Amino acid sequence: MSDDASGQSPPDGDDGTGGQRPPGVEDRRPLIAFTWLWVGTPLAYGLYELVRKATQLFTG
Repeated sequence: MSDDASGQSPPDGDDGTGGQRPPGVEDRRPLIAFTWLWVGTPLAYGLYELVRKATQLFTG
């Protein structure tokens, strides 16, 4: 077992920095959003085409 018997974790964002990033560290949220769009758009189109063609296959 662990030495921490309380089972509590520190609150989110309580790392002693006051919510500020250290110098030289960028906000990566725009990159993450772009990456999700880069992957999600073809995935959504592929699923749409799959459903469309499966419907044609099974309905005649």
